[in-house]
Amino acid sequence: MLVLEVGQRVAASAAGSLLAQLGAQVVFVEAQIAFPETKLSYRAQFAAGKKSIVIDPTRAEDRDLLNDLAARCDVLLLSGDIDLDWLDCAALQERLPAQAIVCDVSAFGSSGPMTGVAATDAQVQAMSGIMDTTGPADGLPVQLPIPVIEQLSGIYAASGVLACVLGQGCQSTGRPSVEIALYDVAFSAVTAFLAPTFMGTAGAELSRVGNRHTMAAPWNVYRASDGWVLMCAGNDDQWMRWCDLTGHREQGSSPRLALNADRVIHVDEVDALVQPWVASLSIEECVRQLSSVGIACGPVAPIDAYPREANLQHRRMVRDAIMGPGAPDTKLPGSPLRMSRTPGQALLRVPQPDADRESVRALLQARRAPAAPPAHSTRPARALSGTVVVELGHYTTAPVAARLLAALGAQVIKIEPPTGEAVRLWPPARNGQGVFFTFQNSDKQSLVLELDKKEGCATLTQLLRKADVLVENLRPGALARKGFAPAQLLQINPSLLYCAISGFGADSIYEGRPAFDTVIQAMSGLMDTMHLGDMPLKAGPSLADVLGAVFGMYAMLAGLVARRVVPQGDASGARGQSIDLAMQDIGAWATQTAWNRPGGITPADSVIACADGHVLVTCDAATAQRLADELGAGALTRAALVDALVKAGVRAAPVRGIAEVVHGEQTTSRRLWEVVNQEGLEYTVLASPLRLLHLERPTPRPGPALGRDTQSLMKAFA
Repeated sequence: MLVLEVGQRVAASAAGSLLAQLGAQVVFVEAQIAFPETKLSYRAQFAAGKKSIVIDPTRAEDRDLLNDLAARCDVLLLSGDIDLDWLDCAALQERLPAQAIVCDVSAFGSSGPMTGVAATDAQVQAMSGIMDTTGPADGLPVQLPIPVIEQLSGIYAASGVLACVLGQGCQSTGRPSVEIALYDVAFSAVTAFLAPTFMGTAGAELSRVGNRHTMAAPWNVYRASDGWVLMCAGNDDQWMRWCDLTGHREQGSSPRLALNADRVIHVDEVDALVQPWVASLSIEECVRQLSSVGIACGPVAPIDAYPREANLQHRRMVRDAIMGPGAPDTKLPGSPLRMSRTPGQALLRVPQPDADRESVRALLQARRAPAAPPAHSTRPARALSGTVVVELGHYTTAPVAARLLAALGAQVIKIEPPTGEAVRLWPPARNGQGVFFTFQNSDKQSLVLELDKKEGCATLTQLLRKADVLVENLRPGALARKGFAPAQLLQINPSLLYCAISGFGADSIYEGRPAFDTVIQAMSGLMDTMHLGDMPLKAGPSLADVLGAVFGMYAMLAGLVARRVVPQGDASGARGQSIDLAMQDIGAWATQTAWNRPGGITPADSVIACADGHVLVTCDAATAQRLADELGAGALTRAALVDALVKAGVRAAPVRGIAEVVHGEQTTSRRLWEVVNQEGLEYTVLASPLRLLHLERPTPRPGPALGRDTQSLMKAFA
């Protein structure tokens, strides 16, 4: 596969890097454009593993080379909203072969009132609600200083390309086309905050909580004698285990603190008990003691040139770049794609600018134009139609990864115990089912099995014989103990793709350690990219969970493509494979733009308070304060302040709250969520941010009632 990476956004380049990890030949087009943050802002990370050419559109030779590449490529990666400053994107697309895939990543997509606005990652964070959920309860909203929405959009973009490959031959309306909008991606990342807003629940506009949790305590980062430790006690049993461990049973069992709901109310009192105990210990001793009683915890891994964490070293996620003589020591991420048959390649060679011009010319001379696609097709108009996915998931990563595959047309069978998945009853509820569960599990079928019984395992075996994919996020080893280890799964079905998503991976030095989203944010380096003073800060959204889910979709699509491209299988003839995804690996990969910066990273933007909220401005804090004073920001609305700042030549964006975003015109015009009617009842569903413009995009169906499809599935897979 030849990928022409023209797009100058980080997201377009992240997509190119992910495709290169799978073996694609990627041409890294370098151009100087007037935009605050492009892939050249982090050149070593995104040029690695690619062929570099520098394009000056005023030179006929460069234009000819770019046109020749377009005429021979399989994939064109664009970021149309900022590429238009230097490139005629429409003319370039006219040069493409008929079946070449076009993937365009922009801030707001091709519809809605914000179409064409070239916002930065930070501005999208402000306008999508992400900033308003991040930061201290009594302070300003906080920007994530790394372009994590760009990185997340890059995973979606690469997934879209693979979905187009799998959808070749589908009934379509034209050229294979992928559209990814950073705004859509950011909206999909704040799902944990959406359910109360959809219901109009009192207090739906959730406030920032710093490193705490809105529904559990103790859940915070605490200072040990030699650094910071994150502790997450998610229920009353874990709280009492901590009380017994530390000699606080009498205080912990008091009416004010015994129940989680009361601890959340009296969270300051809870933290006042926990902090002195943590302070008396080193990080190592604190983690050892908490882990011994099954409480999720972990140190905050520092990014000192790269994330310093033992499991990341064990899994070889930190690698040395291959650069020219005299180049500085540079670290690059390994590939999170731990696949048993077609593993992702670590991209380590960093080319000098324009170093590969001649080799690109030679590549073009040896390459024929791709053959024309078939004139007609009888395949269904969904990329994954006919693909059967079995999900053993709970909470976020596996369920969302499976939902994203379902949105592409896969048949997703969600296996649940008789009591159902835990989040089925998370409040608020509608029609007897949690709103969060309903939209996180759309387009699926529900099958009830008791896997603690032989009959349940026998039915699962029967199902897997006809399935294409098994995805799960149980604790590593849980399935193996029931007789479903990776080797046994391939014996059941040699073509099965088995994807396991866990906090630290199956191959880990932390065997059995539980891992919530916040723990992974801490131990992947994500938390060390933000600070309040010297205290590390987590992102408001569950970014580690979301990154793990979207990367899970990408990995499964990669496995399905590999099964098609390398159909002969391995030495035993098996066409399937197992995938070991660690959320920690993926989180570290997403921090790569903070690597190799000895002085750390400083946000390029600041926040100004005004009469009705806050505004993000692209300047340092001192300049922001001067502008606020000069313009009288305290008396201005956000809209008036943004207008005044833009007239003064300063980039600015309003910081919007979740309810405002949910009901905003850009959100509703893009149909990022809808209320649908099923059997006379109304449910809320979410759209996938991955848009294949040439294929059918039906409205999602709400998550199913528990066991709704058990009988029909048992009959179909008998």
